[in-house]
Amino acid sequence: MDWNHYRFRTLWSVPAAPAAVFAALERPETYPGWWPQVRAVTRLDGATGVLTIRSVLPYDITFVARETRRDPAAGVLEATLSGDIEGSACWTVTPGGAGTLARYDQDVDVTKPLLRRLAVPGRPVFRANHRLMMAAGRRGLVRRLRAV
Repeated sequence: MDWNHYRFRTLWSVPAAPAAVFAALERPETYPGWWPQVRAVTRLDGATGVLTIRSVLPYDITFVARETRRDPAAGVLEATLSGDIEGSACWTVTPGGAGTLARYDQDVDVTKPLLRRLAVPGRPVFRANHRLMMAAGRRGLVRRLRAV
């Protein structure tokens, strides 16, 4: 087992139309306004940006996200990630129930030296930290879409 490799799948049920959810997720530069753990997003160009995230644990993760697919008709946003984490992330937005199901898949290797050194004892804590961040993101998105 590679203790520095992570696969995450998070499902958000969002009481809003899929088009509204997709529109919010395709604009990462707005994330810090509704997702507390996304501390900063700096656009480098139309398809690339630098993101800094920090959840409950006292460390930042900074990475470059480069969009590789944006398909509003299919509800798909994909990006490659490089920096403190290396790999890929994908949002898939579909109708679900009375609103939208937003599925987030992330497949990454941790490259940040401190996190690599703590890989074995820290893994359960890192996974919990990710869950807390994603739960806060869902709450923030729901609040944002209700306000619009």
